Amino acid sequence: MARAMTVAGVMSGTSADGIDVAVVRIAAPTLATKTSRGWGTPTRPKLTLLAHEHFAYPTALRHTVLAAMNASSTSTAELARLNWRLGLAYAEAVKETVRRHKLKLDLAGCHGQTLYHQARAEKYAGRKFACTWQAGEAQAIAAELGIPVVSNLRPADMLAGGQGAPLVPLLDYVLFADRKRGRVLQNIGGIANLTAIPPNAPPHAVLAFDTGPGNMIIDWLVQKLFDKPFDRNGALAARGKVLKPVLKKALRHPHFKLRPPKTAGREQFGRTYAGEFWNMCLKESLLAHDALATATALTAESIASSYARDVQPGMKDRAVDFIVSGGGARNQTLMKMLAAHLEPMGCNLCDSDAFGLPAEAKEGAAFALLAWQTWHRLPGNVPSATGAKRAAILGQITYA
Repeated sequence: MARAMTVAGVMSGTSADGIDVAVVRIAAPTLATKTSRGWGTPTRPKLTLLAHEHFAYPTALRHTVLAAMNASSTSTAELARLNWRLGLAYAEAVKETVRRHKLKLDLAGCHGQTLYHQARAEKYAGRKFACTWQAGEAQAIAAELGIPVVSNLRPADMLAGGQGAPLVPLLDYVLFADRKRGRVLQNIGGIANLTAIPPNAPPHAVLAFDTGPGNMIIDWLVQKLFDKPFDRNGALAARGKVLKPVLKKALRHPHFKLRPPKTAGREQFGRTYAGEFWNMCLKESLLAHDALATATALTAESIASSYARDVQPGMKDRAVDFIVSGGGARNQTLMKMLAAHLEPMGCNLCDSDAFGLPAEAKEGAAFALLAWQTWHRLPGNVPSATGAKRAAILGQITYA
């Protein structure tokens, strides 16, 4: 009998807009077992969301994070300070969440802030390898909270031959797998990623990958052209028209030609690419709203084409719920564009709120579950999603 635990999951995504905290009660009558293919489960854990909160990064910290992500060079001192500053920020966010909701924690799982993610092997200093780095000093979090912290969750999967992402599919399977209906869980943060679960699928049949840009290019344009943090409800994009020649050219990006598993990040669709995209738009229109509408269409069409090519054939002509989470779920213009593409393909488009999990809480809840898995010495990756050769226990435990 597994002891029920109250676990905080802490997430800060590629958009670097702030920290999401989800507190989850996790229990399982019997623990799952490790198999060569992934997570074998006689009884899936039961998750109950107790609380979730979002905390925007202080302006100075956000600027520092973005500078580190985009820097061609920086100092050791800057990176060391940022690592500790982020750890303290994560601890503060969890403390405030616990205070507001009067909760007591047993464990925390922290994704950290990705500063660099190189999913495929490249040569460096005489050796070819893949690598990743999520900043946020775990010992600082553990010391501040007085509980163990699970962190550094991506490397174990990469060293097992995977791409270290996506890691949310375990939560998707636990919460959403259905005997009769297909389920697609589409998260739209800075980068957009999906998890596809065919009807009555075992864990090793789950497919997951990054479809391409989510809010990353949209946010860059809004901040540059409108001096706003994001396009609230998609209202700005709704005033523009899609520049079809730009969209057609953008969809020829190499990422969209790759077959799963595949990952993307700022390395592919960050500030440099966003600037190139804006310059492409200027050749067709001088209107900022048109550029924003086109960036929104790029996100929608890359998601829809990924579904049509890589997911729909495995759904066995069954009903499919296409469940959207992340900040993009609140962008009404983006959701209308997605509906126009996906509903003719037989998808029921909705957001995760309809299933009892607020769109903003999903990734935090995923890292709470991964921390619980690690604490019980159970694998957290889904090899069919990441491309790993085997199941892996993820991360490191830091004690208070």
